[in-house]
Amino acid sequence: MIKKILDPVEPEELMGLAKEIGGFYVKVVVDIERQILVAGARMHIDEEQVLLNDGSLQGNLWGGGYDLDMKQVTFDSIINNRPRVNSSSDILDPEVRKKFEIIVRKLLNV
Repeated sequence: MIKKILDPVEPEELMGLAKEIGGFYVKVVVDIERQILVAGARMHIDEEQVLLNDGSLQGNLWGGGYDLDMKQVTFDSIINNRPRVNSSSDILDPEVRKKFEIIVRKLLNV
């Protein structure tokens, strides 16, 4: 179930989003400027496409997830690998990581 999230979700909804990845992990793509995210897909690229179709700019989109068991935000996605901007699938810029984590924690209500 792919869902664009603008407001904090309820715990039951978070569990539903995690079902796509075995019930313990939610993949997310965040627009750090618009402060919204898309969650619930098996692949980050599908979530990214939802935001691009909704008017987000590629440079503002970052992928990662949330591990429900570990209660930890993750910062790893192939969509993060950008020549001359981010040379890893992990979000390297501390400021971008901080914005990403704040938005994920707020909107996933964790």
